Amino acid sequence: MSKEKKLLLGDHAVALGALHAGLSGVYAYPGTPSTEITEFIQSAPIARERGVHSKWCTNEKTAMEAALGMSFAGKRAMVCMKHVGLNVAADAFVNSGMTGVNGGVVVISADDPSMHSSQNEQDSRFYGKFAMIPVLEPASQQEAYDMMSYAFDMSEELKLPVLMRLVTRMAHSRAVVEIGEARKENELNPPASDVMDWVLLPAIARRKNALLTSMQPKLVENAEKSIYNTQHKKGNADMGIIACGIGFNYVSENFADMEAYDVLRIAQYPAPQSLIREMATRCKSILVVEDGQPLVEEQLRGFLPTSIEIKGRLSGELPRCGELNPDNVRVALGLKEHPQHEKSETVVARPPALCQGCGHRDVYGALNEIIRNVYPDTRVFGDIGCYTLGALSPFRALNSCVDMGASITMAKGAADAGLQHAVAIIGDSTFTHSGMTGLLDAVNANAAITVIISDNLTTGMTGGQDSAGTNKFEAICRGLGVDEAHLHVVEPLPKNIPAIAELLKQELDYRGLSVIIPRRECIQTLARKAKQKNK
Repeated sequence: MSKEKKLLLGDHAVALGALHAGLSGVYAYPGTPSTEITEFIQSAPIARERGVHSKWCTNEKTAMEAALGMSFAGKRAMVCMKHVGLNVAADAFVNSGMTGVNGGVVVISADDPSMHSSQNEQDSRFYGKFAMIPVLEPASQQEAYDMMSYAFDMSEELKLPVLMRLVTRMAHSRAVVEIGEARKENELNPPASDVMDWVLLPAIARRKNALLTSMQPKLVENAEKSIYNTQHKKGNADMGIIACGIGFNYVSENFADMEAYDVLRIAQYPAPQSLIREMATRCKSILVVEDGQPLVEEQLRGFLPTSIEIKGRLSGELPRCGELNPDNVRVALGLKEHPQHEKSETVVARPPALCQGCGHRDVYGALNEIIRNVYPDTRVFGDIGCYTLGALSPFRALNSCVDMGASITMAKGAADAGLQHAVAIIGDSTFTHSGMTGLLDAVNANAAITVIISDNLTTGMTGGQDSAGTNKFEAICRGLGVDEAHLHVVEPLPKNIPAIAELLKQELDYRGLSVIIPRRECIQTLARKAKQKNK
């Protein structure tokens, strides 16, 4: 009997694989290219039937901690985020290797080489190495689906969380996937009340650290025996090829007959050292093809003989930055380049821009009026969201954008340094994600800054997901200690720009903390709601 087949995004393959592996809860904060994993689960019939938890979390740290709580109770949990989100979750993530798990935990980190929608192109595999836990890296949608059961089983066998690393091209491309049967969820099975393994007091943590460290040879052995780490040719060759994750696809696209070459494919980490050493006995040089930073390439330089030439991103055969593709891999393989077509001169560049009718436009209109006509020394500290596009034409209103929540704390720091007119602009979802603590710092110092919480009632940047703080922002600000006299809610509309500008001037004149909340629903979210209502 043939298996059912589905055409799935890489993200959807991960989601369905997790559900079929007996998932009880997904915990996530939206971030491209990972968002579609959770959205798929939210709409999946099997998830609704089983009551799988799938509500968005306030940030990645809370997601990781909630997943650990579900694991503690014996159930299988998944955490989803983009690569920079792993920085936010890092405290809980790294310590989870020390606590271990009860029910299986799989952490999905979707990396973004070439920074299609990100501030950096960090490689999450380094976090797995840092936390000393297994890492998986699928090369196809089928593997992404199959690996979920494999990952949960491994997590429960080893009593460790497992990190799965995707890249944008894997997450957002489609392929046909064969679907298996869905297993049952785990039964509720928390540890006995007198078990102290999850209490990381120094005495317990030292013991757990020693245990985790002692497990590392076992993790290497597992990687060397893994069905996902495969040798495609054992023969003599001048150059061996190590292809990691999606890099294997780019190598395969250039070789019609893979068996003619000595190729080691790696999709499970730690790196399988014995397989690599075996390749080194046959080859004079080794090319490492990995889409991301040179993790494996650096490791090879540490344990292989110096007589073996190591090629890759560090040596210049592959570009040091950006994502790989079949063409730049082809050059590294020493093959003749494919003919290149000249770029079209008729295609007009279309840089991203705020939607017509977006409330953020009116906020920037008022802000620029003040900067242009009243206080040209004003500096505006931006944050992560749709409104970051205010840095581009026609507004060019932002002077910084560093990470989630940095706007408020950077404005405070600049004010501490003596900057007279410092403005922070932050979105509603980003504010609850990581802006609230910065606002508390500003309250405690009575910092002379004006904070704009631009509230479009959704997480607009990633497609209109629910925002954790909707209808709560005034209460949050009051609870943090913002003076009621300097807490304002306005409606960002073109007709209101003069009044908002006057309010901004008033609060910039005030030598203390003020908060302005421009509130109007995202035009795209509003349109989607109207469309659904009319169906």
